[in-house]
Amino acid sequence: MKQPLVLGLTGSIGMGKSTVAAMFAAAGVPVFDADAEVRALQGPDGELLAAIEAEFPGSTGAEGVRRDALGARVFGDAEALARLEALIHPAVGRRRAEFLVAHAGAPLALFDIPLLFEKGGYEAVDRIVVVSAPAEVQRARVLARPGMTPEKFARILALQTPDAEKRARADHVIDTGVSLGETEREVRALIAELSSD
Repeated sequence: MKQPLVLGLTGSIGMGKSTVAAMFAAAGVPVFDADAEVRALQGPDGELLAAIEAEFPGSTGAEGVRRDALGARVFGDAEALARLEALIHPAVGRRRAEFLVAHAGAPLALFDIPLLFEKGGYEAVDRIVVVSAPAEVQRARVLARPGMTPEKFARILALQTPDAEKRARADHVIDTGVSLGETEREVRALIAELSSD
């Protein structure tokens, strides 16, 4: 059976990646949300809870991973973070493989991967789609989020591949600094273009 053309969707914080992923889904493209899979794996009765608790005692409970407790253990500790990622990444990879089998007949499939460049996920996709908006639009969106501060925003940006580099490495760029209707037209045009290849 023909495999779908796999698109990797990414973009820096506040660029509208989740909104664009929803537009692809609404247009009938199967979407694999890496963050949602991680949350499921770490949530109540998640398949990784026992392994995470064994590696980081006291970091889980009935509600799943205690994000603050686990974060305190791995933040700023590269070795601990690597141990956590060694549990998570293979499990997400298995889920992604199952997703591709389930959607083998689709012309396109979308992987929504926030850290596509930072974690090497670009190697698993056929085309890279980057969402991008002007820096001032991004800043306004992010600072409007509850609990966000300019300092926290700066720290997050420092960990992400710069927007200009993402755009330069992309096969396709979706402009999210325009109206939702215009962005959706771009998404639908891209789906039509890639579905006919």
